[in-house]
Amino acid sequence: MPRGPRLDAPGTLHHVMMRGIEGGLIVSNDDDRQDFVFRMGRIAKSTGTGIYAWALMTNHAHILLRSGEMGISCFMRKLLTGYATLYNRRHQRHGHLFQNRYKSIVCEGESYFMKLVGYIHLNPFRAGLVSTVDDLQNYRWCGHGMIMNRIKNDWQDRESVLRFFGEDKRAARKAYRLFVDEQSKIGKQDELTGGGLIRSMGGWSEVKSAIKRSERQFSDERILGSGDFVKEVLDQAEAAIKDQIPTSEREAEADAVLSRRCGEAGIAIEALQGGSRRKELARLRKELAFHFVKRFGLSYAETARKLGISTSAVSRILAHAE
Repeated sequence: MPRGPRLDAPGTLHHVMMRGIEGGLIVSNDDDRQDFVFRMGRIAKSTGTGIYAWALMTNHAHILLRSGEMGISCFMRKLLTGYATLYNRRHQRHGHLFQNRYKSIVCEGESYFMKLVGYIHLNPFRAGLVSTVDDLQNYRWCGHGMIMNRIKNDWQDRESVLRFFGEDKRAARKAYRLFVDEQSKIGKQDELTGGGLIRSMGGWSEVKSAIKRSERQFSDERILGSGDFVKEVLDQAEAAIKDQIPTSEREAEADAVLSRRCGEAGIAIEALQGGSRRKELARLRKELAFHFVKRFGLSYAETARKLGISTSAVSRILAHAE
Protein backbone atom coordinates (compact mmCIF):
# COMPACT_ATOMS: atom_id res chain seq x y z
CA MET A 1 0.00 0.00 0.00
CA PRO A 2 1.48 3.42 -0.92
CA ARG A 3 2.37 5.90 1.78
CA GLY A 4 -0.29 8.54 2.40
CA PRO A 5 0.51 12.19 1.65
CA ARG A 6 1.38 14.65 4.39
CA LEU A 7 -1.65 16.06 6.15
CA ASP A 8 -0.93 19.69 6.87
CA ALA A 9 -2.26 23.23 6.81
CA PRO A 10 -0.93 26.34 8.57
CA GLY A 11 -1.74 26.02 12.27
CA THR A 12 -1.89 22.20 12.32
CA LEU A 13 -0.54 20.50 15.45
CA HIS A 14 1.96 17.72 14.68
CA HIS A 15 3.89 15.16 16.72
CA VAL A 16 7.01 14.65 14.58
CA MET A 17 9.46 11.77 14.97
CA MET A 18 12.70 11.20 13.05
CA ARG A 19 15.14 8.29 13.40
CA GLY A 20 18.70 7.54 12.37
CA ILE A 21 19.10 5.27 9.37
CA GLU A 22 19.08 1.60 10.42
CA GLY A 23 18.81 2.73 14.04
CA GLY A 24 22.11 4.59 13.88
CA LEU A 25 23.13 7.71 15.77
CA ILE A 26 21.89 11.15 14.74
CA VAL A 27 24.13 12.87 17.33
CA SER A 28 27.60 11.78 18.43
CA ASN A 29 28.59 14.54 20.82
CA ASP A 30 27.41 17.82 22.37
CA ASP A 31 28.54 19.82 19.32
CA ASP A 32 26.05 17.83 17.25
CA ARG A 33 23.33 18.36 19.85
CA GLN A 34 23.99 22.07 20.02
CA ASP A 35 23.87 22.35 16.24
CA PHE A 36 20.57 20.45 16.00
CA VAL A 37 18.90 22.54 18.72
CA PHE A 38 20.26 25.83 17.35
CA ARG A 39 18.98 25.00 13.86
CA MET A 40 15.59 23.92 15.16
CA GLY A 41 15.12 27.20 17.01
CA ARG A 42 16.39 29.42 14.20
CA ILE A 43 14.23 27.73 11.56
CA ALA A 44 11.19 27.74 13.86
CA LYS A 45 11.50 31.53 14.19
CA SER A 46 12.07 32.13 10.48
CA THR A 47 9.13 29.94 9.38
CA GLY A 48 6.68 30.90 12.12
CA THR A 49 6.60 27.32 13.44
CA GLY A 50 5.47 26.94 17.05
CA ILE A 51 7.54 24.53 19.16
CA TYR A 52 5.85 23.28 22.34
CA ALA A 53 7.87 20.20 23.31
CA TRP A 54 10.96 18.41 22.02
CA ALA A 55 13.49 15.78 22.98
CA LEU A 56 16.76 15.01 21.21
CA MET A 57 17.86 11.44 21.86
CA THR A 58 20.91 9.59 20.54
CA ASN A 59 19.28 7.89 17.55
CA HIS A 60 15.95 9.70 17.25
CA ALA A 61 14.12 12.90 18.14
CA HIS A 62 10.58 14.07 18.94
CA ILE A 63 9.05 17.51 18.31
CA LEU A 64 5.54 18.74 19.11
CA LEU A 65 4.97 21.68 16.79
CA ARG A 66 2.32 23.80 15.12
CA SER A 67 3.11 24.41 11.46
CA GLY A 68 3.56 27.95 10.16
CA GLU A 69 2.50 29.50 6.85
CA MET A 70 5.18 27.58 4.93
CA GLY A 71 4.01 24.21 6.28
CA ILE A 72 5.67 21.36 8.12
CA SER A 73 7.50 20.05 5.03
CA CYS A 74 9.43 23.29 4.62
CA PHE A 75 10.42 23.37 8.30
CA MET A 76 11.53 19.74 8.38
CA ARG A 77 13.42 19.95 5.08
CA LYS A 78 15.41 22.96 6.28
CA LEU A 79 16.12 21.32 9.63
CA LEU A 80 17.06 17.79 8.58
CA THR A 81 18.86 18.53 5.31
CA GLY A 82 21.00 21.31 6.77
CA TYR A 83 21.81 19.35 9.91
CA ALA A 84 22.65 16.11 8.06
CA THR A 85 24.98 17.95 5.68
CA LEU A 86 26.99 19.47 8.51
CA TYR A 87 26.96 16.24 10.54
CA ASN A 88 28.37 14.28 7.60
CA ARG A 89 31.06 16.88 7.02
CA ARG A 90 31.99 17.00 10.72
CA HIS A 91 32.23 13.22 11.06
CA GLN A 92 33.61 12.53 7.55
CA ARG A 93 30.75 10.28 6.54
CA HIS A 94 28.56 10.01 3.44
CA GLY A 95 25.01 9.00 2.66
CA HIS A 96 21.69 9.42 4.42
CA LEU A 97 21.63 10.20 8.12
CA PHE A 98 17.91 9.84 8.77
CA GLN A 99 15.72 6.76 8.19
CA ASN A 100 13.42 7.33 5.20
CA ARG A 101 11.13 10.31 5.68
CA TYR A 102 10.23 11.63 9.11
CA LYS A 103 6.94 10.52 10.68
CA SER A 104 4.35 13.18 11.47
CA ILE A 105 1.05 12.65 13.26
CA VAL A 106 -1.67 15.30 13.14
CA CYS A 107 -2.98 15.73 16.70
CA GLU A 108 -6.28 16.82 18.18
CA GLY A 109 -4.93 19.56 20.44
CA GLU A 110 -7.33 19.78 23.36
CA SER A 111 -7.48 16.02 23.88
CA TYR A 112 -3.81 15.09 23.52
CA PHE A 113 -1.71 18.23 23.94
CA MET A 114 -0.83 17.80 27.64
CA LYS A 115 -0.12 14.08 27.38
CA LEU A 116 2.13 14.60 24.36
CA VAL A 117 4.13 17.33 26.09
CA GLY A 118 4.68 15.01 29.06
CA TYR A 119 5.40 11.97 26.90
CA ILE A 120 8.00 13.79 24.77
CA HIS A 121 9.78 15.51 27.66
CA LEU A 122 10.03 12.26 29.61
CA ASN A 123 11.92 10.48 26.82
CA PRO A 124 15.40 11.20 28.25
CA PHE A 125 14.30 9.97 31.69
CA ARG A 126 12.77 6.77 30.32
CA ALA A 127 15.89 6.13 28.24
CA GLY A 128 18.17 6.56 31.26
CA LEU A 129 19.86 9.72 29.97
CA VAL A 130 18.96 11.37 33.28
CA SER A 131 18.56 9.57 36.60
CA THR A 132 15.48 11.32 37.97
CA VAL A 133 12.63 13.50 36.77
CA ASP A 134 14.15 16.35 38.81
CA ASP A 135 17.31 16.07 36.70
CA LEU A 136 15.26 16.86 33.58
CA GLN A 137 14.97 20.48 34.73
CA ASN A 138 18.65 21.09 33.90
CA TYR A 139 18.94 18.72 30.95
CA ARG A 140 19.77 20.82 27.89
CA TRP A 141 18.59 18.42 25.19
CA CYS A 142 14.84 18.48 25.74
CA GLY A 143 12.29 21.25 26.27
CA HIS A 144 11.33 20.45 29.88
CA GLY A 145 13.90 22.81 31.39
CA MET A 146 12.52 25.67 29.32
CA ILE A 147 9.00 25.07 30.60
CA MET A 148 10.37 25.03 34.16
CA ASN A 149 12.22 28.33 33.48
CA ARG A 150 15.61 26.73 34.20
CA ILE A 151 16.91 26.97 30.62
CA LYS A 152 16.48 30.04 28.41
CA ASN A 153 15.64 30.28 24.72
CA ASP A 154 13.44 32.63 22.72
CA TRP A 155 11.85 30.17 20.31
CA GLN A 156 10.03 27.56 22.43
CA ASP A 157 6.41 28.47 23.19
CA ARG A 158 6.37 27.99 26.96
CA GLU A 159 3.35 30.23 27.50
CA SER A 160 0.98 28.05 25.45
CA VAL A 161 2.03 24.96 27.39
CA LEU A 162 1.62 26.61 30.80
CA ARG A 163 -1.84 27.94 29.91
CA PHE A 164 -3.03 24.34 29.88
CA PHE A 165 -2.09 24.18 33.58
CA GLY A 166 -3.37 27.55 34.82
CA GLU A 167 -3.30 31.32 34.34
CA ASP A 168 -0.77 32.12 37.08
CA LYS A 169 2.65 31.18 35.72
CA ARG A 170 4.17 30.04 39.01
CA ALA A 171 1.15 27.88 39.87
CA ALA A 172 1.03 26.57 36.29
CA ARG A 173 4.69 25.50 36.43
CA LYS A 174 4.02 23.65 39.67
CA ALA A 175 0.97 21.92 38.18
CA TYR A 176 2.96 21.04 35.05
CA ARG A 177 5.78 19.62 37.18
CA LEU A 178 3.33 17.45 39.15
CA PHE A 179 1.73 16.28 35.89
CA VAL A 180 5.10 15.23 34.45
CA ASP A 181 5.93 13.40 37.67
CA GLU A 182 2.62 11.50 37.48
CA GLN A 183 3.22 10.67 33.82
CA SER A 184 6.67 9.31 34.64
CA LYS A 185 5.02 6.53 36.66
CA ILE A 186 2.98 5.37 33.64
CA GLY A 187 4.46 2.72 31.37
CA LYS A 188 4.90 2.83 27.61
CA GLN A 189 2.01 4.66 25.93
CA ASP A 190 1.70 3.11 22.47
CA GLU A 191 -1.51 5.02 21.74
CA LEU A 192 0.55 8.22 21.44
CA THR A 193 2.86 6.90 18.71
CA GLY A 194 1.15 3.81 17.26
CA GLY A 195 -1.22 3.81 14.33
CA GLY A 196 -4.73 3.41 13.05
CA LEU A 197 -7.95 2.88 14.93
CA ILE A 198 -6.52 2.00 18.34
CA ARG A 199 -4.61 5.25 18.59
CA SER A 200 -7.31 7.38 16.98
CA MET A 201 -9.93 6.22 19.47
CA GLY A 202 -7.73 6.48 22.55
CA GLY A 203 -6.81 2.88 23.28
CA TRP A 204 -7.89 -0.71 22.71
CA SER A 205 -10.53 -0.59 25.46
CA GLU A 206 -12.30 2.20 23.56
CA VAL A 207 -12.15 0.20 20.35
CA LYS A 208 -13.76 -2.83 22.02
CA SER A 209 -16.47 -0.65 23.57
CA ALA A 210 -17.29 0.88 20.20
CA ILE A 211 -17.49 -2.58 18.61
CA LYS A 212 -19.98 -3.67 21.27
CA ARG A 213 -22.03 -0.53 20.60
CA SER A 214 -21.84 -1.22 16.84
CA GLU A 215 -20.26 2.18 16.29
CA ARG A 216 -17.97 2.87 13.34
CA GLN A 217 -15.12 5.34 13.81
CA PHE A 218 -12.88 6.93 11.21
CA SER A 219 -9.19 6.24 11.73
CA ASP A 220 -5.91 7.01 10.01
CA GLU A 221 -2.36 6.21 11.14
CA ARG A 222 -1.33 9.81 10.39
CA ILE A 223 -3.84 11.29 12.85
CA LEU A 224 -4.15 11.23 16.65
CA GLY A 225 -7.67 12.12 17.71
CA SER A 226 -11.33 11.19 17.82
CA GLY A 227 -13.21 9.72 14.87
CA ASP A 228 -14.87 13.07 14.14
CA PHE A 229 -11.51 14.85 14.18
CA VAL A 230 -9.98 12.24 11.85
CA LYS A 231 -12.84 12.63 9.38
CA GLU A 232 -12.56 16.43 9.50
CA VAL A 233 -8.82 16.37 8.77
CA LEU A 234 -9.22 13.89 5.91
CA ASP A 235 -12.08 15.87 4.38
CA GLN A 236 -10.02 19.05 4.51
CA ALA A 237 -7.01 17.31 2.97
CA GLU A 238 -9.10 15.86 0.14
CA ALA A 239 -10.68 19.25 -0.56
CA ALA A 240 -7.25 20.92 -0.58
CA ILE A 241 -5.93 18.40 -3.11
CA LYS A 242 -8.89 18.96 -5.40
CA ASP A 243 -8.57 22.75 -5.10
CA GLN A 244 -4.85 22.75 -5.90
CA ILE A 245 -4.78 20.34 -8.83
CA PRO A 246 -7.11 20.73 -11.85
CA THR A 247 -9.18 17.66 -12.64
CA SER A 248 -7.46 17.13 -15.99
CA GLU A 249 -4.02 17.10 -14.33
CA ARG A 250 -5.16 14.70 -11.62
CA GLU A 251 -6.59 12.37 -14.27
CA ALA A 252 -3.38 12.53 -16.31
CA GLU A 253 -1.20 11.80 -13.26
CA ALA A 254 -3.45 8.90 -12.29
CA ASP A 255 -3.20 7.48 -15.82
CA ALA A 256 0.59 7.76 -15.68
CA VAL A 257 0.70 5.91 -12.36
CA LEU A 258 -1.66 3.26 -13.72
CA SER A 259 0.55 2.68 -16.74
CA ARG A 260 3.78 2.66 -14.70
CA ARG A 261 2.55 0.26 -12.01
CA CYS A 262 1.07 -2.14 -14.56
CA GLY A 263 4.39 -2.12 -16.43
CA GLU A 264 6.36 -2.76 -13.22
CA ALA A 265 4.03 -5.63 -12.29
CA GLY A 266 4.08 -7.12 -15.80
CA ILE A 267 0.29 -6.79 -16.09
CA ALA A 268 -1.56 -5.44 -19.12
CA ILE A 269 -3.90 -2.54 -18.36
CA GLU A 270 -6.64 -4.37 -20.23
CA ALA A 271 -6.20 -7.38 -17.94
CA LEU A 272 -6.39 -5.17 -14.84
CA GLN A 273 -9.60 -3.60 -16.12
CA GLY A 274 -11.07 -6.92 -17.26
CA GLY A 275 -12.54 -7.95 -13.90
CA SER A 276 -10.34 -10.97 -13.24
CA ARG A 277 -10.04 -11.91 -9.57
CA ARG A 278 -6.49 -13.24 -9.81
CA LYS A 279 -4.60 -12.34 -6.63
CA GLU A 280 -1.96 -10.19 -8.31
CA LEU A 281 -4.64 -8.21 -10.17
CA ALA A 282 -6.79 -7.70 -7.08
CA ARG A 283 -3.75 -6.61 -5.07
CA LEU A 284 -2.76 -4.00 -7.65
CA ARG A 285 -6.34 -2.69 -7.91
CA LYS A 286 -6.40 -2.16 -4.15
CA GLU A 287 -3.11 -0.28 -4.24
CA LEU A 288 -4.18 1.94 -7.12
CA ALA A 289 -7.66 2.61 -5.71
CA PHE A 290 -6.15 3.86 -2.46
CA HIS A 291 -3.60 5.94 -4.38
CA PHE A 292 -6.14 7.52 -6.75
CA VAL A 293 -8.60 8.51 -4.04
CA LYS A 294 -6.24 9.51 -1.23
CA ARG A 295 -3.34 10.94 -3.22
CA PHE A 296 -5.00 12.45 -6.30
CA GLY A 297 -8.45 13.13 -4.85
CA LEU A 298 -10.29 11.26 -7.62
CA SER A 299 -13.90 10.39 -6.94
CA TYR A 300 -14.95 6.80 -6.36
CA ALA A 301 -16.63 6.84 -9.79
CA GLU A 302 -13.50 8.13 -11.56
CA THR A 303 -11.39 5.55 -9.78
CA ALA A 304 -13.82 2.75 -10.63
CA ARG A 305 -13.72 3.61 -14.35
CA LYS A 306 -9.93 3.52 -14.43
CA LEU A 307 -9.76 0.13 -12.69
CA GLY A 308 -12.71 -1.57 -14.34
CA ILE A 309 -14.58 -2.17 -11.06
CA SER A 310 -17.73 -0.80 -9.44
CA THR A 311 -17.91 2.24 -7.18
CA SER A 312 -19.07 -0.03 -4.35
CA ALA A 313 -15.89 -2.09 -4.81
CA VAL A 314 -13.82 1.09 -4.48
CA SER A 315 -15.76 1.97 -1.34
CA ARG A 316 -15.05 -1.47 0.16
CA ILE A 317 -11.33 -1.18 -0.65
CA LEU A 318 -11.06 2.21 1.05
CA ALA A 319 -13.09 1.10 4.07
CA HIS A 320 -10.84 -1.94 4.50
CA ALA A 321 -7.70 0.21 4.17
CA GLU A 322 -8.96 2.66 6.81
